[in-house]
Amino acid sequence: MTSLSRAAPARTETALLLIVALVAIYAVSQFLRNSVGVIAHDLARELGLSATQIGLLSSSFFLSFAAAQIPVGIAIDRYGPKRTMLATSVLAIAGTALFAVAPSAPALIASRALMGLGCSTFFMAPLVIYARRFPPERFASLTSLQMGFANIGTLSATAPLAASAAAFGWRSSFLGVALLTVAVALAVAWIVPKDAGTDRERESWSQTFRGVGAALKVRSFWPVFFVHLTAYSSFATMVGLWGGPWLTDVHGADLTTRGNILLVGAAAQMAGLLLWGAMDRYWGSYKRPVLLGGGASVLLLAVLALFPLDRAAAPVWFGLFGLSIAFTPILTAHGKSLFPPQLTGRGITLMNIGSIGGAFLSQSVTGLLMDAVGAGEGGIYLPEGYRAVFAALAGWLLLSLLIYRGAIDPHPSTHAYKA
Repeated sequence: MTSLSRAAPARTETALLLIVALVAIYAVSQFLRNSVGVIAHDLARELGLSATQIGLLSSSFFLSFAAAQIPVGIAIDRYGPKRTMLATSVLAIAGTALFAVAPSAPALIASRALMGLGCSTFFMAPLVIYARRFPPERFASLTSLQMGFANIGTLSATAPLAASAAAFGWRSSFLGVALLTVAVALAVAWIVPKDAGTDRERESWSQTFRGVGAALKVRSFWPVFFVHLTAYSSFATMVGLWGGPWLTDVHGADLTTRGNILLVGAAAQMAGLLLWGAMDRYWGSYKRPVLLGGGASVLLLAVLALFPLDRAAAPVWFGLFGLSIAFTPILTAHGKSLFPPQLTGRGITLMNIGSIGGAFLSQSVTGLLMDAVGAGEGGIYLPEGYRAVFAALAGWLLLSLLIYRGAIDPHPSTHAYKA
């Protein structure tokens, strides 16, 4: 992998096609992970789901995704990112199709878990490809492009999914997504270059597993990991789960209205991912922009927890939150910078356990929290329950930022870091 990490990038046209294909397959993951929020009320009504079941339904994707990350990192380093990505895409297609025909809550949860396994390589494998084919100073910008444009999937999980569900039903909509995923996987098979030599020629299995332990011991792993645990999970819990029910239960929004308001948050995050992506190069630091964006996100969540917000202000709040929480490309680049080349695949997948595992924990715990506060007449959840959720997210993120302040900052513009 060391030699691959120094390989020259392909011609501009080839590189562009490569990025488009990798963005497209990650967009599928973004859609699937965020697709419960808009249709949560429809699922609850059709299948009689409680808030705890809705939280588990959404978070089961993240649980299986996170559980797969260590095997995924090993597979990427040993067998190559393309082969690993195509192998898991079969599971993503199967899980999406099964979700569309699932007759019960357990079947829905199982199919969501299968989706998570299938999508578990759709972000990490592209990042390893970028790390191998492009100079390290371009990694944050490429991560920003990957995350930003793949947010088309998140956008599609808001107003477009709401419109499709209204016109065709949510089941038919997911069958369509399964067919689209087949097409995207075929495009990846055609466009992404064949995996070259991998660490399987250099490492035994015992060395491979010892590499996981070595990655966990890298300096500042845990401070950076804890922000991975809380940052994306805050967005996934707001836009991907409870934002839609909050708009309906507290503000009386219908399917179309809540889809449109969530679209604002998703679009703002997409713009923010692109804007934040190159900011580390201007600041000469990973930590400063992460602390700035994280601090703004904590403040916005605290405002929502402490003060009543009318429906007219909701799009503004979601827009600001989407922009502020979108510092994750810099956080990802910070994590990647901690690891030597031979541990890149395992290192960044361990970091991704934080992002995805945090979403599982956040969505599961907030579902329990909502049920603990209880519901009013007609099964409508109380404003106090939603405020408790927003306060929990703010506290969770703030604590991680305080820990993160102690991390080293091995930015390429400085030479203070020694491996």
